[in-house]
Amino acid sequence: MKQLMFERAGTVKWQETTAPELSGPGASEAAIVRSIAVALCDLDVGVLRGAYPLGGPYPLGHEGVAEVVEIGDAVTSVAVGDTVIVPFQISCGSCEPCRRGRTGNCAAHPPLSTYGLGTMGGLQWGGLLADLTLVPHADAMLVRLPDGIDAAKVASMGDNIADAWRCIGPQLEAEPGAPVLVVAGDSGPNSIGLYAAGLAKWAGSERVVYLDDDTGRQEIAAALGVEVMAGPFPRKAGRFPVTVDASGTGEGLRCAINSTAFDGWCTSPSLYLEDQALPMMAMYSRCCTLHAGRAHARTAIPAALALVEAGFDPALVTTETIHFDDAEQALQQPSMKPVLVR
Repeated sequence: MKQLMFERAGTVKWQETTAPELSGPGASEAAIVRSIAVALCDLDVGVLRGAYPLGGPYPLGHEGVAEVVEIGDAVTSVAVGDTVIVPFQISCGSCEPCRRGRTGNCAAHPPLSTYGLGTMGGLQWGGLLADLTLVPHADAMLVRLPDGIDAAKVASMGDNIADAWRCIGPQLEAEPGAPVLVVAGDSGPNSIGLYAAGLAKWAGSERVVYLDDDTGRQEIAAALGVEVMAGPFPRKAGRFPVTVDASGTGEGLRCAINSTAFDGWCTSPSLYLEDQALPMMAMYSRCCTLHAGRAHARTAIPAALALVEAGFDPALVTTETIHFDDAEQALQQPSMKPVLVR
């Protein structure tokens, strides 16, 4: 079979490799899927542009929608022919972290086990930009795609859309209608910031403000129906019970924190390669909670998917649709949010 390999910044190549099989320990609980729509994660785009130092070669692709082509004897939640969302993190569903919803820290596998992130995620899992992919815990991991939802629209549900929901969803469940601020920038997880703004609106926030100095992303945010504030980052953009740092910069992070209301919650899905200065006294005085880190994608998918069923359109964030056959040329310098389809 063929799989797409990241070789170095600006270079991906299809190569032949051995197809996965349902054999050995755990085979009865596993499934083999055929990807039909795969989105590039914000991190993938950074790696391909040379902005993040993740060395190749490794199989590419970790957020996608697929067709089930084979299942183990013990699999009951999906059937051959089903269209499913594949979470990017490997999770067993039965260990203590998984039972508590912390599926990104599954104790049954090495830390950070994921598809399509090279040695960081464990090369043995392969990538979703391939003819076939093995899913080791099919009942725990796979989520059936509801009828009527286009696979390409939710190709990013296995990571970035779920990540965006965890930035705003739990807080809006705890404080319905709370205003939300998303601070975004060129160095940040840009699709996550846009998804977060759109999801916040559909989750019932009475006011969603998207702060960015990029006109292209401002236009997408406006299409999502949220209030747009042009950058650069002020010291403080107001007072919001829920804030998101999708800026990737120290200035953006501090703007989000300084804009967080008393007893508010700031989530940063940004990946910082260097430590940033934080306004700790101001955070202490306002009882501000800052949460940084990876999402537990499998846990977040159902709630985010429900908002898509309710009307949220993540396809507004997609910047280009690429056929698998054109990947080598098209991904030399990818746009913000490409989706690859068969």
